[in-house]
This record gives sequence, C-alpha cells and structure tokens, in this order.
Amino acid sequence: QFKLIVENPEKPIASGLQFKAVVEYTPKCAEDLRDKLTLLVDDDVVHIPLLGLIPYCDLEIESEVNFGEMIANNKLVTKEISIANRGTTSGIFRILYDGVVLLHIKPARGVVKPKSVRKIGVDICTDVPGVIKEMMKVELENRGWTEVWIKGVVVEQVLKVLGVSCEKVLKCINFGPLYFGTSKTEQIHLYNESPECMDWVAVLEENAIGGEMGTDLQRSTDAVLHDLSLKNKDVDVSTLVLCVPNEGSLLPYEKTLITLCFSPEKFERDFEVNDTSLIQDYVLFLRFESVGKRGGCLQNLSDDATATTRSNSRHVDLALMGSGFPVILTFKPGTVINFKDCYLGEQAQVVCTMKNESKFLPVTFSFRKTAHFNVFPERGKIKKKSEKEVMISFSPHQIGTFEMKQIIDIVGTGVDKNDVNVLKTSTKSFHQICLTLLGVCKSKQKSVVFTINPGLTPLISNATGQFVVRGTGQLSDTAPVAVLKSTQTQIHTHRKNRNCKDDALIAFPNDRAASLRPSEWNKKYRTIFTKTERYNYIDPEFAYTDSERLLKEANKKHYVDFISHLRQRRLVRESIRQFYIYNNPVSIGIKPAEGLKSPRISVADFLKEKPQPKMLPLDDNCILTSRKLAAIVSKSTNKGVWSWLSPMPSSTQEKEDCSLTLTHKQLHQIFIGPSTIDFGDVCVYSTTTKELHIINNLSVHIWIQIEIEVAELQETSPLSQVVPPLTKTHIPVVFETTTVGMFKTSFSYKINNQHIGHVLVIARAMPIELQLSTTELILNPIPGCLAGTEFRRTVTVCNPRNHPAGFTWRPVTGDRKSAFTIKPTRGFVEAYSDMECEVVWHPGFNTPETGQFILHVRKGNPINLKCSAKVTI
Repeated sequence: QFKLIVENPEKPIASGLQFKAVVEYTPKCAEDLRDKLTLLVDDDVVHIPLLGLIPYCDLEIESEVNFGEMIANNKLVTKEISIANRGTTSGIFRILYDGVVLLHIKPARGVVKPKSVRKIGVDICTDVPGVIKEMMKVELENRGWTEVWIKGVVVEQVLKVLGVSCEKVLKCINFGPLYFGTSKTEQIHLYNESPECMDWVAVLEENAIGGEMGTDLQRSTDAVLHDLSLKNKDVDVSTLVLCVPNEGSLLPYEKTLITLCFSPEKFERDFEVNDTSLIQDYVLFLRFESVGKRGGCLQNLSDDATATTRSNSRHVDLALMGSGFPVILTFKPGTVINFKDCYLGEQAQVVCTMKNESKFLPVTFSFRKTAHFNVFPERGKIKKKSEKEVMISFSPHQIGTFEMKQIIDIVGTGVDKNDVNVLKTSTKSFHQICLTLLGVCKSKQKSVVFTINPGLTPLISNATGQFVVRGTGQLSDTAPVAVLKSTQTQIHTHRKNRNCKDDALIAFPNDRAASLRPSEWNKKYRTIFTKTERYNYIDPEFAYTDSERLLKEANKKHYVDFISHLRQRRLVRESIRQFYIYNNPVSIGIKPAEGLKSPRISVADFLKEKPQPKMLPLDDNCILTSRKLAAIVSKSTNKGVWSWLSPMPSSTQEKEDCSLTLTHKQLHQIFIGPSTIDFGDVCVYSTTTKELHIINNLSVHIWIQIEIEVAELQETSPLSQVVPPLTKTHIPVVFETTTVGMFKTSFSYKINNQHIGHVLVIARAMPIELQLSTTELILNPIPGCLAGTEFRRTVTVCNPRNHPAGFTWRPVTGDRKSAFTIKPTRGFVEAYSDMECEVVWHPGFNTPETGQFILHVRKGNPINLKCSAKVTI
C-alpha cells in the first residue's frame, strides 16, 4: 500500500544539489500500517520508516469544575468546560445529566473540529444555600464514558455585629441610665461574612416585638397601663438613636466601624405629672439590612410574593437598651432663699444643702454669675443619693431690695446633632434649675459732727459760719462744685439776664475756690441769684491749646472708630454663623414668637382630637425607621396603578432625575419584586403571566430597564419604563415554553441605567394531560327503564392544566365488533374544567359484555378506559 515514485540520476549528484522522491500511501483497510524504505547511498544503507495511520479524533475534557463560593442571591452563575480535540478528524461528544442542580448544559451534544477547543456552558442558580457536588457523564468518541464533577458552595450573605474589643458577636448593647438631654456613644464592628461585596443600610424598628418606647419597667402593671394614655406615640425614634454611618458598602470579609449614640428625651404629656416618676426605659431594635432586600413590602399586594420575599431577606438585628432619668435635686432650706438685711459694704451668708435624689447617676452642677450674690464652690459633683453644702453670700453693691434668679446649670455629655456625619461628644449644659435669692441692702445712718475751723474763713462762707462738716465720706479727687440748671430758678434774677436763653450752669457761692476755673472750657457759668456770667480763668501754662484739643479729639475718635469696627466685624461673623445654623430644611431662621400674639385657649380645644403629624421627607443624613418607611409605602401604594407608558425620559425633569446616582438609602426605598417569581405548574404551549411590581417611594423619577435573553420570557413587555415619584406600577412577565421539565432562570434590571438587580423565575413545565374519573367503568341496569336504554353511565374527563386540551375516543376492536359506544367522540376540554362523556352498552345476541376505549390526547399521553356490562338474569 506504499508506492515509491523516483528516478535515480544517471550521474552522481554533486555536492549542494538535490532531487525529490515521492512516497504514496493508499490505504485499503481501516488499520495502521508500518513499513520501511531502504536507501542506498554509495556504501551507506539508510532505513527510513514508513507509517500509514488512519485519521482519528483525540478528545479530552476536564475532570472537575469548581464554582467556588457563591452567594444565594437568585443569580445564574455560568462556568465553561473545555473539550479539546487533538486528533485529525472531528469528534462527537454527548453529555448526560439527570440531577436538578445544574440548570442548563449547552450544548449537550455536538462535534469538536480537529485541532480545536469547544466550550460547554454550565449554569447554576444560586437560590438555595448548600454544597454542590454533582456528576455528569460525558461520552467522547473513541474514549467512551467519562465522569465530570461539578463542585461549589452556595452560602447566605451574612452580616454580623461584632464588639470592638472582644470581636465577638453582639446581640444587645446596654447604654445604661442617662439623664434626659445627655448622650452616650458605643462603637461596634459590622462584618460582612460572605465572599461578595454587599451594600447595607441601617433601619430602626419601632414596632418590633419586645420593643419599649419610654415605659417605666420598674413600675407596676396597672401604673404602666394607666400611663399609656399619657404617652406621646408620635415620637421620632431617629432623634433618640443615631448611627454613623447608617449606610455603606462592605467588601468580602471586611468590617467597618460604626458609632451608635443614645440620647433619651422626655416625652411631652397631655397632663402634668410628677417629675420624679418620669423614668423612661427604651428597648429598640436596629436592623442592618442588605440594600433592596425588604421583606413585607408586598404584604398588601400578594401573599405568595410576601412569603417569598420575606424568606430571602438578609439582615441582622441589634437590640439597644437604655433608660432616661430626670435630674432630681432638692435644696435645703428650699428654692427660695431669704437673706438677712445688711448694710452697704457688709455681707450675709446662708448655707444651702443640695441633695441628689437619683439612685443611679451623679450630678455635675455649675452656678452662673449673679449680681450681688456669690456662691462657693461655684461648680462641683454630687454622687448618687448624696448631699453637698454650698455657701451663698449676699454682698450688695448698692442700696435696695434684690430678687435675683440664680441659675444652676446641670452639665453632662452631649453630641452635636446638626453634624450627624461625625459624632463628637462634648460637655454641655443640658438642664437648668433656678433658685430665687431675696436680699435687702439698707443705708447706714451716720451722725454729722460740726467742728470749729481754726483757720481763716473765706469772704463768702456758708450759713453755718465757722463750722465745717467733717466725716462726710471719702474725699474725691475733684473739688465739690454744686451746679444747677439755670432754667430751673428765677429768684433774684437781674433784669438784663432774664432773657438769657443759653443753657448755662449755676455756681453756688460757696464754691469760689473751684469756680475760678471752668470744669469744661467751652461751658458758661452764672451766679445762682442774679444770673451774672462768672469770670472763668484759664491758666495758659496748664490748659490745652486749640491744636492739642483737636489732636486729643482725633485720638479719641480713632479709638472709638476702632472699637466700632471690631463690633461690626463681630456682628457680621455672628450673622454668618446664624445663617449656617438656620440654613436647613427644618428651620428658616424665624425668631420664635416674633410679632405673634398668644392664642386664646379654651376647654373645647382640649376635647378635639389631635391631628396626625405630617411625615416630612427623609433627610439624606437621617436614619431610616420602619414607621417612616411604612408611611411612605402606604402613600405610594394607596394610589392607583400607574398605567401611562413612558419608556424613555422625555421631559427635562425626567432626564435630570433619571441621571441621578442613588444612594443606598434611596435604593432601599425602591421596591422591585418579588425577587422570586414562581409560576408553579404550567402547561407547555400555554401562556402564563405574573406581575413584577415596581413601587417608587422617592420624590424623583426613576428609570427601570429590564434585560431578558431567554426565549421563554421574550413576550414580556414593556422592558423599559419611567416611574413617577411616589407611584406604583407593574410589568407583566409572560412565560411560554414547549419543553417539559423544570425551568429556572434569572433576568436583570437596571435603575437609572446604573444600579443592577436580579429576579429569579421558576416554573415547572408539565405536558398536556387529561384525567378520567375512573379507568374501569361498570354499567349496571337501571330499573324501570326501557329495554335497550338501561345500560348507561358517564365518565368525567378533567383537565388539570392551564391550557385547553383536545381529545378523541377510539374503541379497541378485535375480531368481534364492540357493543359499547361513547359520546362525544371528540372535543376540547378548557383549562381547569371538566366534561362528561356518556358510555352506552347495546345488548344483543351474542354481544360481548366487555369493551375498551383509548382516550387520545392531542400532544399528550393516551389513557385506557375499560367498560363492562353487568347483566342479571
């Protein structure tokens, strides 16, 4: 089968030359041949082996495919298996699998070309946690059957709350007792114990089982039930508990630090009660949820969908406990302290005993500065159930009766709630107590003693002659000059001075030593009686010149302007600070009660029912609460279903809204579900529809785009829709199949063309089937009927599927003709309905008493019906 084609050269071949010889191989059978070609070169013999091999395929496949760790999030995960052909001809393969874990194996059979590799896709749905270890058989040409193992692990996406110091799982944090108005912070670690990235949000559960909102758990049951009517139910829980941060993303096996702050606040009550009984215990639940996994949102829409959604929710709950206590300080001798009367320059002291009535917390106090009163010590700390004495002194600086309010600041730890992104604790005054201090300062009577002046008396002396008053008090630096407005007296006024209109000062006659010089150089002085202008002597050696006076005024004006500039700059800074304080959505900077009149309150106002508080839109920095979410959801779901189709953003507002990148909390307020759509048992060749609900609880438009690639869901429409704010709508998901078996796939959707989500679709495709009420029918004679009509009975043909089924009855006849007939012989049975068919036996001579019919179902399996007639003689 080998042939050599060559012509030997007649002359020897020179060096560097060559010639060709051709070897032909012509196989005559499917076997490999071996031979050799002997080449004689001068005295050398060269053996060249010849191999004649038939074409064959050499297929190889991987023995194991490992999916690794996957999250149970209703996604389809695809891995590829390579089948390599290292042969020279194409090879055929076939894959057999009879399990339920692997969804799709495409292609299950095919051809691999020579010197090439073919990829086989294997899909797994990550809807149920568990260990995957499946085996599929692969038949390779020329290799036979081989086993390929599919391995993987599907785990739940687990969130854990860990302690910062111990790194152990925390179930509860007890903040302990706190005063109303103070705050306490605790830190935790939020741990993502899963192999995939996770977006999370924090939600405060207000109506959780076991929660308490300000109940005094130490009181009796009757007292607590009586107090429920006094409690305000409209308390915003987000003001009691702060969580920073309250949203974020966690990488696989990553943990983040979260700060929790508890700030108890006193409830407003309809009636006044004793402050000592205002002990409020709190038990709240903080839930850390995966973004978008919100169970219970479809509770009013579909019970089946609710149950499915609830089972797929991923969250972890953390209980928060704490108590709020009022500040209870008692004072002895009381809150009104009356001091003894004292004179100017003296002081009166009273010892005040302060007692802390609290059994759990100490009190840190600070007395404010008050005129005429001093306190020692001004600040301090009183332990629980302890007393402390302070000395209050009354040191008046002027004569009169004083009633002062002494404010006592109770100091504690607090946080600035205006900046919730960073929780910084600081010491602040959270409570004030006022004491009333009463004191009287009297003038001290002093006797005036006159003594004889041994020196020379002036020309004009006083009315007492040579006696001079001593001991009138401390001497002043200036000479006593008695002045009086000239317009207030007209006694002995000279005629020429009666019409003087100037506001001149009057010098008394006993101030001659001081009247030679004016107190002010630009003012006039007149006598007390005749109003004659007095002579003012200005000493040029000591008086200021005009230039010096101008320089002095300019220097004074410079300092006045400087102080005015500092004040103006301080006012500008204060106005800027006030602007940033009031520049928020809640306060618009209006001063309380400015220009408002107090309303008139009547008894009828108390009898009216309180209006429900309006729910404000959720702030970006505010933590989500279950009550706020429920209120927004109810507002959206109570509206009618939005049926206006808008597949693309058209208006300017819609384009602007649909281009926004939503935060985790905003995504958590959008519900698209259920996350698993279970069609149940459906019939092939039928069309089944389920609704995918979309609830937009945001105040902006959102754009939903659905991507479907499988042929069974191609009739789903619309695949793109713009949903207005606070609106609900739905998209009908249509399922059609022609293949019997379990169907499971997932499709993805996008929100604003950025945020991706998944929906799992499950269906069990069943063949077209009809059922009979019985497969053996016995016909008994009916008494009183005419001959030939008494053997009758009906059989019920039932259709348990959701697709109409056509049928045809065909009798089974042998050598003898059947005596049984059935009507109707053909027809249709609608979905989930039944039809009765009548079987009649026609008696006759030598007629058979048994018969058989076959119910042929169109595109379904046939059913046998045996009939027999019971004849009695």
